[in-house]
This record gives sequence, structure tokens and C-alpha cells, in this order.
Amino acid sequence: MRILVVEDEPKLAAVIARGLSAKGYAVDTIDDGEKALTRISIHYKDYDLIILDLMLPSLDGLAICKQARAQNIVTPILVLTARAETETKVELLLAGADDYLVKPFSFDELLARIHALLRRPHETLPETLAYGDIELNPVEHVASKGGEPLTLTLKEFGLLEYFLRHPGEVVDREDLLAHLWDFNYESFSNVIDVHVKNLRRKLGDNRDSVLETVRGIGYRLRA
Repeated sequence: MRILVVEDEPKLAAVIARGLSAKGYAVDTIDDGEKALTRISIHYKDYDLIILDLMLPSLDGLAICKQARAQNIVTPILVLTARAETETKVELLLAGADDYLVKPFSFDELLARIHALLRRPHETLPETLAYGDIELNPVEHVASKGGEPLTLTLKEFGLLEYFLRHPGEVVDREDLLAHLWDFNYESFSNVIDVHVKNLRRKLGDNRDSVLETVRGIGYRLRA
């Protein structure tokens, strides 16, 4: 999953980004409201969640919420605010925010809110993803093949989850980079191929039969 963090307090932004990266998320950070709205307007399909500070330079979080929703952008938005008044919370929700978190907050609480929002996809998905004899539980962060547990790195787990959410579809490398690596990652790198190769090995897929390579495009998960 890929998250955009819009926060103008450098220390807080760094803490959030570092914590989420350690949990396997790809994270981009922006510290300005106008720049954030531009990024959201152009690249919203790249993000699974937006964490948005209410008070920002040039354009505040409330205005960003309203303009994003006016553009029919439905990406979940979690607003961070130092204002605990009921009126502020109501205004945020009416503007299109999916949830809010009052500062100061613990990272565990932030993570819980993120998990809750990411469990609300636009199309209802089962808690456990399965395809053939492969199963994966995103919440419990466990995966298995043929009933045997798989020991995966964070990126391998993310790749497998993405493939399981798009079974039978051809997934190109740019899609994988967009959802699993940050915005500044070098897209010409062979990092995807290396991680897919390692994932194949752990799946016992030595014949390219489970994770099929579609030459010149990307990969496809097939039973």
C-alpha cells in the first residue's frame, strides 16, 4: 500500500514516514497545501490513503478535502488536527474526510486508524485473500501456500497481496512501483524483477507457472 503524508511539521512528518515505512508501506511526504493538491489531482490513483494535516501553508486541509472530493477523487483521507472542537470535526467530515485524529496522538493509534480505513475498500473484499492454494491475511500479516506458512519480507508480502487483489490480471511494473515504492524511486531499476524472483522461489514456483511473466509488460498471477 502507498500513502501520501501531507504535514508541514518536519519532525512529525519524518516520524510518521519512518514508522509507516517500517510497517511495509511506501510513503511520500509533502509540506505544502498547494503542492499537495496538485499531487493529489494528478497522481491520486497511485495512493491508497492520504494523511492530511489541517493547518498547512498556502492551502489548508479543509480546502484540499473539498477540492479533491469536487474532482470525484475517492481516495480515503485521514485528517490530523490540533483542534478538538466538535464543530471542526463535523466540518471535516462534511468536507469529505473519512476520519480525523487529534494531535498529539500515538503512532499505534494512527496505525489503527489507517488499518480501519484500508479495510474499507470501494468494493468489498474478503478479509483473507485466496487464489488457488495461496492465502494471505493483510490484517494479521500472514500468508501460506498449500497450508504451509510463507516467510516473506515486507516487499514480498506487499507484492503477493497486490497480485492477490488482481488475480488473473496482467499487472505492469509501473503499477507495482506506484503502489509499493515511494514517488522518487528510480522506475528503471530492476528491483521489481528481483523481488518477484525471490517471491517465486518462496512460492516454490520454479517453472513460472504461478507468477507468469508477460514479456515487456509485467506479471500475472494464475492458478
